[in-house]
Amino acid sequence: MNPYAYKVPEEKRVRMIVHTDCANEADDQFALAHFLMTPKFEIPGIVAGHFDLVTQYEFPPYKKGETAKASLDEIHKVLGLMELGEKYPVALGSGIALRDEETPAPSEGAEFIIKESMRDDPRPLFIANQGAVTDVASAIIMEPRICDRMTAIWIGGGIYPAGGQKEFNLNGDINAANVLFKSSMPVWQIPMDVYKSCLVSLAELQLKVKPCGKIGEYLFTQLVTLNEKLGFIPNWPNGESWCLGDQPAVSVLLQEVDDDTKFIEIQAPSFDRQSNYVPGVKNKKIRVYQRIDVRFTLEDFFAKLALNYGA
Repeated sequence: MNPYAYKVPEEKRVRMIVHTDCANEADDQFALAHFLMTPKFEIPGIVAGHFDLVTQYEFPPYKKGETAKASLDEIHKVLGLMELGEKYPVALGSGIALRDEETPAPSEGAEFIIKESMRDDPRPLFIANQGAVTDVASAIIMEPRICDRMTAIWIGGGIYPAGGQKEFNLNGDINAANVLFKSSMPVWQIPMDVYKSCLVSLAELQLKVKPCGKIGEYLFTQLVTLNEKLGFIPNWPNGESWCLGDQPAVSVLLQEVDDDTKFIEIQAPSFDRQSNYVPGVKNKKIRVYQRIDVRFTLEDFFAKLALNYGA
């Protein structure tokens, strides 16, 4: 049953591949649910990405090479709790980062990206990358023609102009980020200072998420459980708040897309081994978001969750 008392005009709908490292900490599941509840998006499939970056605290508790499979399992769990079953194809991405900028890491996920991008369909195609961009970079190396057929949204990269903060999604595969930024594929980048503005309190999540069915209960519980488990880490998490940092990948296509007060266009940089931005001389121009509408982003998610799974 459609819970919405409105219809998105067919001309305004877009195809959206969701790429998520879904078992990495606790915000990824929120963004996946948000994508799946958004009628503007036709989602041809979901790609499970790796998060193979080892931290000093050995979190998350997966061995190297196993994290993409963990994301795959978590995606299926979210789909089940949302009562969506087998509605969406789920493809396993690479379990490892690229070894260099010339060699792909072939996977079901990369093959799916190529297949969907080369399919004849007049509607725009986007891929929302909520982690390392290994799979879209592999797809570009394997089939460069896809660059003219889709746009990559990426939650990742440090604070401009210098970078260098060892931002997690970038540091997960610097080679892949260089492949994407040096390619001709259009890129909408949401860097660290922008995505970190999407802050919620745990009390807000208890009030607005937890009561919304099995999925709401799960989203809240897995987050607060992790918040308690990681309490020994000095600077993260903060104890009574969380950053839903992947959520802007949803809202940049829901807000006015021609509102250039929120983004700038720059010559695409590349990245050195310390995650610094290296100015690009011949690279394409990319869109870099400087702010998002946090109220709009979060309230859209809370409203959709209540409409779909509330009492």
